[in-house]
Amino acid sequence: MTEYALRDGLPGVDAAALAVGFSTALRRAGLPSSPDRAAWLARAIRIVPPTAREPLYWTCRVVLVSSREQLPIFDAVFSAAFDGTLDPADTRGDSNRPPAAGPEEHARPAPSERRVAHADGHAPASRAHVASPGAGSADESNAPERGAILAMASADEHLHEKSFAELTPEEAAQVRRLVRRIVLATPERQSRRTRQWAQGGAKLDLRRTVRAARRSGGDASSLVYARRRPRPRRLVFLCDVSGSMEPYTQVFLSLLQGAVSGAQAEAFVFSTRLTRLTRQLSNRDPGKALALGAAAAPDWAGGTRLAESLRHFIDGHGRRGLARGAVIVVLSDGWAQDAPELVEAQMARLRRLAYRIVWINPRKAGIDYQPLVGGMAVALPYCDAFVSGHNYAALSEAAAAIRADRPRPAGKPQ
Repeated sequence: MTEYALRDGLPGVDAAALAVGFSTALRRAGLPSSPDRAAWLARAIRIVPPTAREPLYWTCRVVLVSSREQLPIFDAVFSAAFDGTLDPADTRGDSNRPPAAGPEEHARPAPSERRVAHADGHAPASRAHVASPGAGSADESNAPERGAILAMASADEHLHEKSFAELTPEEAAQVRRLVRRIVLATPERQSRRTRQWAQGGAKLDLRRTVRAARRSGGDASSLVYARRRPRPRRLVFLCDVSGSMEPYTQVFLSLLQGAVSGAQAEAFVFSTRLTRLTRQLSNRDPGKALALGAAAAPDWAGGTRLAESLRHFIDGHGRRGLARGAVIVVLSDGWAQDAPELVEAQMARLRRLAYRIVWINPRKAGIDYQPLVGGMAVALPYCDAFVSGHNYAALSEAAAAIRADRPRPAGKPQ
């Protein structure tokens, strides 16, 4: 697309197609660009259609660039895209549709050691930079003041609102350390075991009372009361590690590792098949735990068989007690190769077993996102909570949803 073609407000080019195409080109060049940013760019182009190269440049730069270090890559890709070398309109996309079927849907090798090398590395804290239209020109006079304000912020604070799909390798390692420290708790339930308790709010324990009476010659000099012990409900994670979830997989696995070691949670991953990773993720070494988890899942970054994975979990683990009365957390974008009616049938079975179902979908953070994909659309009515979890701040909402103890309404799900 040349500069001449931009003079009439992007004639014949769909704003969403342009945004997706340009974001894909940036991502392939090594600049983090999430689907959320592509949606923001499409909306900005619709609101203020650029009529020349310069307005389009600043629109794309403001939306897609988050630091000065990214400017060289951005400028090179923009020049290639809009000076005639590449036409982003050749790449069509929709934020509510899964990727088109093709060779990339086949299973690819599990993440290598290079991808998990930063799992427990300590990246040096660096000062955050703010890219602004005036950077490098008249705004240089404000640089010391701006730097002083940023220096007062926490070294990790600038990562709280940044999408996991946009993190650099160093930032991803830093976020994974933060995510592993998140404390997850589930609602309590009354166990069958009892313990001795004061009279208030407790029931008479005949067995302990008779046992105490035997020690005094059969004379029950005192009554013993007891109440059932409260125990936290079991926490079970089902994490999608298919190709469409790859930008978020590493951080979510760190969340699973912290939950396994801290909350004694059960962890499963699925793509074209279901794999139990509780034992692998219980390793105290974060890097080794992620490497063992990646090696145990041969279908890593493949397609998504959501219904088949749910059926395998329910038949092999859920009905035997792992899902009964438990809080089930599904981390998936809902893009499934299975027929929607199959996904709905398995979600109905899971709902009858679980105490609560929390669905974490990072695509939910998109501005124009709607749960219209077949798998997500039919699964949503059976969920008690639906959150994004696309960045560190959003995971606090997910933790609150896991901890919530609200009674489920009786009858058919709404």
